[in-house]
Amino acid sequence: MSQDNLATEILDFAIGNEEAAVELYRRLAAKTDSPSMREVFEGFAREEEGHKAKLLGVKQAGTLTLGSAGKKIVDLKIGDYLVDAEPGADLTYQDALILAMKQEKAAFKLYTDLAEAAPDAELRDLLLRLAEEEAKHKLRFEIEYDDHILTEN
Repeated sequence: MSQDNLATEILDFAIGNEEAAVELYRRLAAKTDSPSMREVFEGFAREEEGHKAKLLGVKQAGTLTLGSAGKKIVDLKIGDYLVDAEPGADLTYQDALILAMKQEKAAFKLYTDLAEAAPDAELRDLLLRLAEEEAKHKLRFEIEYDDHILTEN
């Protein structure tokens, strides 16, 4: 596989990850009874749509390459970026928060790893900004979990 094809596959995976995040947050928003968390989930869905747009821009510009042809990437570890649960009909608020935290952790790791492979500072900075936004999302869910789940027990 050529480096350009690999770069395209990485971007396609990241874009698909953002699409899945948008869908997840919309489903979680529809399932929560908390108006404030519904707004948080809806807001995160909009932010993830913005991330997708940024990634599509990078893909269309063709600015992601993975360095010299001699450098081999042995394992993309795509499984490290997948969230292993889907929201079911009986999803509790606690489960929704846990799922959202896992989603954001996986997205943070994805963007951090992609930033390491970025060939230029501009792209690396974009990917690190996306990673930072995902970390902020995770923190928001952790605070909500701490405030409303851990304090109830």
